[in-house]
Amino acid sequence: MSGIRQVGSRVVYENPWMLVREDEIERGDGSRGVYGVIDRPDFALVIPVQDDGFVLVEEFRYPIGRRAWNFPQGARPNREDGDPEELARMELAQETGLRAGKLQHIGFLHGSHGSSNQGFNVWVASELEQGPHDREPEEQDMRQGFFSRVQFRDMVLRGEITDDSSVAAYTLLTLRGL
Repeated sequence: MSGIRQVGSRVVYENPWMLVREDEIERGDGSRGVYGVIDRPDFALVIPVQDDGFVLVEEFRYPIGRRAWNFPQGARPNREDGDPEELARMELAQETGLRAGKLQHIGFLHGSHGSSNQGFNVWVASELEQGPHDREPEEQDMRQGFFSRVQFRDMVLRGEITDDSSVAAYTLLTLRGL
């Protein structure tokens, strides 16, 4: 039993990427409150592995006002559902031009479970073949680079990689001994 029951809900804001709603709730003790929820589709995060390192992408991230490195990741347009592996392959190819001969699912995580229902599947891509990328208009300034595992770790420790999803995926990769 969750101890919280939804008694009402209203959409506050909606666009092709998210829906924000305000839920009226009742707690187990009968008291009422409001809970704001960001409803977003699950996304795929791909760790492209080659030569004991990773391919990362960098782009300007408007909400934080700076460029940032992270593993390739993304969701389907218009909050659509679909096959998670197909999404992972699509995001990898779109952002980097890489095609994975082997794609291994290593887990599912939530990035902000206190405010959003969005989660992400983590994939390890190997046996990589380079092809053309097909970036979306929002990704037009994106670039990519190769970083050794040591370089990646050091970039996290220096605060150069701050994307929580990439750091969590790296941790999952490490915990799995991959």
